[in-house]
Amino acid sequence: MIFQDMPGHLIRRLHQFSTHVFQVQSRNAGFDITPVQFAAMSAIRSQPGIDQARVASRIAYDRATIGGVLERLEQKGLLTRKVSSRDRRAREVTLTPKGHEVFDAILPVVQDMQTRLLPGLTEQERDVFLSLARKAAIEIDEADPLGRET
Repeated sequence: MIFQDMPGHLIRRLHQFSTHVFQVQSRNAGFDITPVQFAAMSAIRSQPGIDQARVASRIAYDRATIGGVLERLEQKGLLTRKVSSRDRRAREVTLTPKGHEVFDAILPVVQDMQTRLLPGLTEQERDVFLSLARKAAIEIDEADPLGRET
């Protein structure tokens, strides 16, 4: 088997391309947001007051490093973090008005770039790809949210 036929290699190439498209398109639109920051903002927007650990879980990101992602968003004035009244060890996060404004402004850019992420596929092939990728991701999430199980 050659590496071009290996799922891991193909997934890595698609991820590289996806990250590149996101960075270029968001920068061209005047935003300084990474794909992980966007995902975190989306999770927080859909559940204001969510704690950092749940943000990490919802976006399948490492709990140990989500703090740095959220800290950078906080430094940009896009979210606030406060100690949870229910659990003093947890920090709850909420988008600021500026965070909502930036998210609402970048969302159409992100939605538009989705059509560029699978070049060469027909709409039907894209639907099949998304269905299969979603199925695999759900299986991974059910086994372990971070995919550590082998």
